Amino acid sequence: MQLNNLQPAKGSVKTGKRIGRGQGSGRGGTATRGHKGQKSRSGYSRKIGFEGGQMPLQRRVPKFGFTNINRKEYQGINLDKLQQLVDDGKIKDTVNIDVLIENRLARKNDLIKILGRGELKAKLNVSVHKYTATAKAAIEKAGGEAATI
Repeated sequence: MQLNNLQPAKGSVKTGKRIGRGQGSGRGGTATRGHKGQKSRSGYSRKIGFEGGQMPLQRRVPKFGFTNINRKEYQGINLDKLQQLVDDGKIKDTVNIDVLIENRLARKNDLIKILGRGELKAKLNVSVHKYTATAKAAIEKAGGEAATI
């Protein structure tokens, strides 16, 4: 140990500055808040989105449209995706919600709809919430069964 690498014991020196503790602290008077103004007062808190009195962005941007609170959002899965799973050997003959969750095509609480893109060659027994007309026709044409939950 030499003089050039001396340092105080760990935890013995406080690093944070103590504000508002009088003149002896070296930060007396305004307590680092500057002079006057709203930010210098006690109890000040800026509201979210406040832009210094300028009309906030959230109020400047025009609102339009309508959001239906009763809308049901379906997770769409196309026929070509089901055929790919059959080709990869991940599904055999039955497709239900558990199989789709297992293969990461849907989540646990999703409503599932089979869509008609691509072609299905495999005979599958599919049971999900909804089908498009083309998807249902394609499943039945391949010799499968399209059951609704």
